[in-house]
Amino acid sequence: MLEDRSKLDNPVFHSLNEVHKDKVIQYEGVQFYHPLYCAFGGVIDSHIMAQGLAAYAQLSSAFFIVGETPIFDTSLTLVKEFVCSQMVLDNPIDLTLTEEITPLESKEQRQALFELVNLVQPGYFKKKTADLGRYYGIYQDKQLVVVCGERMKMNDFTEISAIVTHPGYTGRGYAKQLIKHCVHNIFQEGKTPYLHVVRSNKPAINLYKKLGFLTRREISFWQLAPC
Repeated sequence: MLEDRSKLDNPVFHSLNEVHKDKVIQYEGVQFYHPLYCAFGGVIDSHIMAQGLAAYAQLSSAFFIVGETPIFDTSLTLVKEFVCSQMVLDNPIDLTLTEEITPLESKEQRQALFELVNLVQPGYFKKKTADLGRYYGIYQDKQLVVVCGERMKMNDFTEISAIVTHPGYTGRGYAKQLIKHCVHNIFQEGKTPYLHVVRSNKPAINLYKKLGFLTRREISFWQLAPC
């Protein structure tokens, strides 16, 4: 299992080679998710990736290379490097569920999911991101206030993502409930849950550590855009 974890060093590439291979756009040296799902790319060969990056830029106004430092031509610019902690969970979370958790499956639920994530983290969650995995939510006062779901998926690993709480409902422990539910389902499939969190987000990192996640490594999300 430890040898298999080397795939986590290039999670986009391996997800697109495995569970999400039907969502790949491949160029020489790099492959991407279709931008309607997730504007992420993974490197195959850094020495020949520049042309592929320029080609994908025709489909997406901004995108991310996850992992290895990208090599790109003068048609692109590096917007920002987001250094993230990649955290892995090896054991189920010992937490009693007290809230009603709703699978977000209907058109109306998916729209509420899209709106909530983009309220808190604008720009990352695309119209078809929810098609990458299972997403769950907690409703309070007849509105969706907390969400969590699955994004990049390999044969042995599933990334949990979009762990978002409405600003008016923070501090109530709802996110812990959803994370518990989400990772339980991943373990039930015989897979290992993992996540990415920006290194500067100390409150989130501390929460994940309390739930049992361990930092495996730091990994960069390189945001590129046309000049």
